[in-house]
Amino acid sequence: MNDKIKKLTRSRVSLAPMAGITDYVLRSLVRKYSETCLLTTEMISSEFLAQSGNTEISKLDNSHHPIAYQISGHKPHLIEAAARRLSGMADIIDINMGCPVNKVVKGQDGCALMRTPELAADLVCAAKSGGRPVSVKFRLGYTSEELNFTEFGQKMQDAGAEFITIHGRTRSQMYSGKADWSLIRRLKENVDIPVFANGDVVDIESAVRCLEQSGADGVAIGRGMLGDPSLPHRIEHHFETGEKLPPPTLQEKIEILKQHLDEEIKLRGENAGIKFVRKFYPYYISGVPNAAKLRGALVTEDDYGKIIQYMNFCNDT
Repeated sequence: MNDKIKKLTRSRVSLAPMAGITDYVLRSLVRKYSETCLLTTEMISSEFLAQSGNTEISKLDNSHHPIAYQISGHKPHLIEAAARRLSGMADIIDINMGCPVNKVVKGQDGCALMRTPELAADLVCAAKSGGRPVSVKFRLGYTSEELNFTEFGQKMQDAGAEFITIHGRTRSQMYSGKADWSLIRRLKENVDIPVFANGDVVDIESAVRCLEQSGADGVAIGRGMLGDPSLPHRIEHHFETGEKLPPPTLQEKIEILKQHLDEEIKLRGENAGIKFVRKFYPYYISGVPNAAKLRGALVTEDDYGKIIQYMNFCNDT
């Protein structure tokens, strides 16, 4: 194993990239709890990045290292340009080959690349020109009849990829059904680079089961950590020590939510920040009495003071 990759993945936990979710603020909240979890940015279009320069998505704090910058695209020259532009910030350049969303695959990006492995390999070669380790994130296949993940992973390794994250679903499944961790073992046994398993890791117990079934080197945590940015740290702590740290109490989650809101407002301005955080409310207030009614009030409220009053109400229940 490449010594640099071994160091970057030493916690055995990474933050899976999520569009519109894993922004600068959320990455900062995760880093507040974990110094070693591999952070990953939201997916950044290589075409936009190469032609328009850095975006707010690429905002970096020195404390965020180790961090992977995920890029999308299907044109090698744009992938190369994006990788070069990000080389001063990224510890790893990650290429998205797993996004299942229609508008992405219709543009030949994301999981569509699993149907064009030669092109995908060319993208890995192009990204290597940025001088950083290259990783790829993909799925089991495009459909259940196209489970080419083992051959695809081998081809990416041969092209120069040094790290793999694999989601245990096909593109046609989107996010439905259950991630098949057992199939990931087949990939792990046929490549020589680290493999992190992704999909349905929502707590310490599921992380342990995922590693047992997949044989993977680590886990990538996505939707399971929404409303609880301490989860990556608690999982890596358990991997290291066997100890299970308790999840945050409802009161602690509300305090984290307040910080999340305040930091988004600092980043985006009050109006945009308030609107951006609305998507996170259901996760933070889960377990509050009359949560649905409270969520309805929060997602329609634009006044910061009233939003804080609603949050304080959560703490009083």
